[in-house]
Amino acid sequence: MNKQPQLMDMSRMRDILTPHLALISENVVFNGEVGMVHGDHTVFSLLMRQKPPFTINDHRFGIILSGEARINFNLQDRYVTAGTLVYVGPGTIINPIRLSDDLRVYGMALFADFPMPFAQGQMPSAFNGQVRDFQLPVSEGDISTARHILDTIWHIVHSESYNRPVVIALVAALMHHYDHLFRQQSDIQAATRSREQTIFDRFIQLVNQHCRQQHQIGYYADRLCLTERYLGTVIRQTSGTTAKDWIDRALITQAKVLLRHSDKSVMQISEDLDFPNPSFFSKYFKRLTGMTPGEYKKGV
Repeated sequence: MNKQPQLMDMSRMRDILTPHLALISENVVFNGEVGMVHGDHTVFSLLMRQKPPFTINDHRFGIILSGEARINFNLQDRYVTAGTLVYVGPGTIINPIRLSDDLRVYGMALFADFPMPFAQGQMPSAFNGQVRDFQLPVSEGDISTARHILDTIWHIVHSESYNRPVVIALVAALMHHYDHLFRQQSDIQAATRSREQTIFDRFIQLVNQHCRQQHQIGYYADRLCLTERYLGTVIRQTSGTTAKDWIDRALITQAKVLLRHSDKSVMQISEDLDFPNPSFFSKYFKRLTGMTPGEYKKGV
């Protein structure tokens, strides 16, 4: 990804969509805690005009009702079609590449102020932070169950008396449903996935979680109980790209987010990203982006 991810949170989405509510009000609803979209393609057209990629700080659930899309989630290209359940969580970087004209999605976002239905440490395994996103092709019955839950939430959010406890309980049901299907698919994949693909998937998860402090392949090899040489070979054969390149991509993305979306100085960002000094950080950033951190921060 060469462009800077924009934070697409509740306030940003409200700013983008509010001028167009006359066109989309029947299919879109927002309050301070929840946002929902029901089959309206206009929403995605408006978001695409904002020049992706985007990053989010909340939980989002969706059903692909029709159409298809090619989207890069957290450095990996995904192709989704009708009959797919989609989840993206906090910290996800989303880069829509192609959306068909007939793409329709039924989904909801739980914004930062939404009171999550599970205590810390008790989240269903699919949402405990180990996985930032997933896409599940499922049966018509599983889609129907998710739609029934979303339909009920949609009705409550639209009612004059917003019943928060009921919405929280329904969100818990939705998360349990997604979690069950995620674990079911994971079990099937675990039985069929090659050892090399498993290593690559785990490597990408670790890079997304630890790239700010861990820049060297040795750390990830140790975590995976592999030699650096073997890990490097597996990553290159599986993805066509070196392990170091994956680490660099993730680290540069983090640097860009901090440069554009924080008040921190280049020196502070250099420290946050565990570089030995600002000069080393600046040379590294310029080598990979063609500009210095200062130039990028100023939008040169």
